[in-house]
Amino acid sequence: MSDFEIRTLDAGEHRAASNLFRETVHFPPSDDAEWVYAARYYQPGGALGAFDPELIGTARSFDAELTVPGGTRLPMVGVTSVGVRPDRTRRGVLRALMTTQLEDFAARGVVFANLLASEAGIYGRFGYGLATRSRGYSVDRHRARLRPDAPVGGELELLDLDRALEVCPRVYDGLEHRPGMMTRPEVLWRLYETQLRRHAAPVKAVVHHGTGGPDGFAIYHVEGPMAHPWTKTAEVADLFAGSATAFAGLWRFLLGLDLVDRVVAESRPLDEPVELLLADHRSGNVDRIEDEHWIRLVDVPTALGGRAYGHAEPVVVEVTDPLLPANSGSYLVTPNGAARTDRPAGLRMDVTTLAMAYLGTWRPSALAAAGRIEVRDPAAPAAADVLFGTRTAAWSGSHF
Repeated sequence: MSDFEIRTLDAGEHRAASNLFRETVHFPPSDDAEWVYAARYYQPGGALGAFDPELIGTARSFDAELTVPGGTRLPMVGVTSVGVRPDRTRRGVLRALMTTQLEDFAARGVVFANLLASEAGIYGRFGYGLATRSRGYSVDRHRARLRPDAPVGGELELLDLDRALEVCPRVYDGLEHRPGMMTRPEVLWRLYETQLRRHAAPVKAVVHHGTGGPDGFAIYHVEGPMAHPWTKTAEVADLFAGSATAFAGLWRFLLGLDLVDRVVAESRPLDEPVELLLADHRSGNVDRIEDEHWIRLVDVPTALGGRAYGHAEPVVVEVTDPLLPANSGSYLVTPNGAARTDRPAGLRMDVTTLAMAYLGTWRPSALAAAGRIEVRDPAAPAAADVLFGTRTAAWSGSHF
């Protein structure tokens, strides 16, 4: 029996939980000015605490929706601010917090949980699998020019941060979402506001207006060393475009900024075609490819039944889920959908591996080759590659 209690925090305990989490990642506590903003990204009833008898661990969540292949949006929660006080780690506190969360999510009818992992070795044991990846790249503004045949059209509007926080959420909500993208509730935009207001340099947004109204935006700020005031970098915090014209227009604006040497964009889709816009594709450089979101299928039947599939021979997938055993079982996956079955399995995997394949980021054949999927039908991996494959790379673009 554990010697600590897990319970939901009330609003008066949120600041203590925030400070505890910040301590676990070696950040100082929020001062009063920052807490004015930070307090607003706690969803009521969304924070857990572990007590012994004082607070020794915490985990926070908020409600949203996840877009799955085919365009359907299903209920998800974002999991964040997970931490255990350094003198109480490795005593089961984290497991208790994560298990309590998952049981609550399942009881509420949540289909997915979603997080960004500080360490890659932690969350797989709770059923979370690396489901989206991103790349960061930089463009030399002095060398880069858009090709003359790059799309042209629409109007651009420059906004300060206050106005951007009014306009950009509405633009984002109106865009078509690729697999892996999520809705952004008010608490998430308040988190972004807190982060953006930390920058010493002014934060700006540029909005692209197409024929049907606003269809894209980029949020950025320009920084550089004080010793070299004319050596500047434009750092893009957010960029979403609903059309090829909007994407080209936003990049045309960024590459036209005066007194800027580089434009840096972090956490972008793996298949984003910025190089194809450039007359000299070598003026842009991919700096890194890294983890993005880890997802947890809380309700496997609904998750598998809610997405679209490619055209291939059906495959029976057997799933094991020790933490949420109601998910365990075999599922017939076909071009027309997926449902439970009694047929013999062609592939066998745990729920963590299923999360990695679910959005199409990892091919089942590659997971099988790495020993993460047990193959019982030799034809199943190739068929599963097509069934679970997607036309565009899964990507979220939202951090928390």
